[in-house]
Amino acid sequence: MSGSPQDIENLFSGPGAIFNVPAPEIARQVAGIKGFIFDWDGVFNAGVKADDQGSPFSEIDSMGINMLRFSYYLKFGFIPQVFIVTGENNQPALRLSQREHFNGVYSKTGNKLYALNHITGAYAIAPASMAFIFDDILDLGLAAKVALRYFVKQPAAPMLQQYIRQHQLAEYYTANTGGHHAVREICELTIALLGNYDQVVQERNARASAYPSYIEARNKIITRYHTLENGRITGFTPQ
Repeated sequence: MSGSPQDIENLFSGPGAIFNVPAPEIARQVAGIKGFIFDWDGVFNAGVKADDQGSPFSEIDSMGINMLRFSYYLKFGFIPQVFIVTGENNQPALRLSQREHFNGVYSKTGNKLYALNHITGAYAIAPASMAFIFDDILDLGLAAKVALRYFVKQPAAPMLQQYIRQHQLAEYYTANTGGHHAVREICELTIALLGNYDQVVQERNARASAYPSYIEARNKIITRYHTLENGRITGFTPQ
């Protein structure tokens, strides 16, 4: 069993996570989420780049997102939409999104509010039904607009963490950093608060009928690619 929201809060707080609102309130919020927006640098990785191909991702985080989507499918009968919004040209983000059938990627979109406005219209999701996973200053504008915010730990930025708390811009601070699977932590927390963690694991391992039907539905999703040019969002085809 996943345990009560308070049990879950105690479990995640132990390694250092911070709940800026009580876990029962976050549980209420996650039940209404229909889309997840992920920043890339500092969230899926430590934000370090060795060349112009962008920064990498971890299969541990990828598994987390897949299980998160499966959790919603089991509980509510739909697959939540997933978006990546990055200010850079991150080739690993494009590869992951295509392989995992994310709904959309916004590349070279430094002003993330353009992406949010486009998602609201093009994908028909209201900000009140969105969650955002972020880690730095340029993300705060988007964070202020959506329902649920997960802040990825930045030990080098205690002032930013304090600012986010003072301005109520995140419900949860991760215990782990982007370079140490913060995305997986967020996914595990969300699934636990949905109350079906054990079912997700058991049905995934058994490959019971629900998982193949989920994968069939997930793999029909065609990823769309967008970029910000001259103040407007346009589409592009990855090379």
